[in-house]
Amino acid sequence: MSKTYSKTAAITKTALIAALYVVLTLVFAPIAFSTVQFRVSEILTVLPVFTGLAVPGLSIGCCLANLLGVLLGTNPTGLIDAVFGTLATLLAAICTYYVGKLPAKLPKYLLAPLFPVLFNAVIVGMELTFVFGGEGSFWEIFLFQGISVGIGEAVVCYVGGCLLMGALYAKNVYKRIFAVDRM
Repeated sequence: MSKTYSKTAAITKTALIAALYVVLTLVFAPIAFSTVQFRVSEILTVLPVFTGLAVPGLSIGCCLANLLGVLLGTNPTGLIDAVFGTLATLLAAICTYYVGKLPAKLPKYLLAPLFPVLFNAVIVGMELTFVFGGEGSFWEIFLFQGISVGIGEAVVCYVGGCLLMGALYAKNVYKRIFAVDRM
C-alpha cells in the first residue's frame, strides 16, 4: 500500500507543481512572454532543491504554459518557445536539483536561482533573436535579448525564488510538503 501511495503522491505532487507553473504564467501572461519578461512562475524554479519531483513538474508546466500561451495569443514566439523554453527549464531544473545535494544552505541560495537565469538568458535569448531579429549584428541582438531575459529572470528567481526557499526552509516546511522523497 505504501508503494502505491508513494507513486500516487509523487504523480500528484509533480502535477501540482506543473499546474501551479501554468496558472502563474497565464495569470501574469502580459509580463511572462516576449523580450522583456518577468515570468512570475519562475519563482518555482528553486523547488528542485527540495525534491526531484519538481524537475518533471516544472518542465511539463513550462511546456503547457507555452503551448497555452500560443493558443490564447499571449505567446508571440509560438511553438518554438514550447520546445526551447521547455529545454531551458529542464536543464536548469536538473542543475538546480544537484545544487540541492550541497550540504550547506548558503550555496543553495546563491546557486539555485543561477541556473534558471543562465539557461533562460542563453536559450530563450537565442530563441528571441531568431524569432524577432532586429537591427544590428546577430551577436548584438542576441546579447540584448539574452541580457533582457536574464535581468527579468534574475529579479524573479533571486528575489521571489530565495523568498520561497526561505519559507520552505522555515520550520522544515519542505519536509512536510515533499515527504514522498528527495527522488
